[in-house]
Amino acid sequence: MKKLLLLSLFICTSFAVFAQKEKKEKTQLRHVVLFTFKATSTKDEVANVTRTFNDLYGKVPEIKKMEWGLNMSPEHLDQGFTHCFVLTFSSEKDLASYQLNPAHKAFQEVLKPHMDKVFVVDYFVTPK
Repeated sequence: MKKLLLLSLFICTSFAVFAQKEKKEKTQLRHVVLFTFKATSTKDEVANVTRTFNDLYGKVPEIKKMEWGLNMSPEHLDQGFTHCFVLTFSSEKDLASYQLNPAHKAFQEVLKPHMDKVFVVDYFVTPK
């Protein structure tokens, strides 16, 4: 009887841990931002924009994870977008707080003189 009780407890605990992990995965919100820069912007100015954007991680507590990279797709379907940033948030509320954060507003001021186009996609991660 004790073994059956322990086995039942183990199974219930395992399901609870799995459900909690699945719930956590479903609450990951991705904020994808792609930029094209003006032809008049220098490499140093673009590097400053990139650095300033990267510096938001750590300054804005709602950002759970951040990564970025330069487009290198051989398909040439990028429509001129060169820089891609992916930020992870826990909720739409956190994304909204990030957008109002003074550090994000200051970044936008650094970006504005150099940005040609921006493309933004937000989505909740759907685990397999």
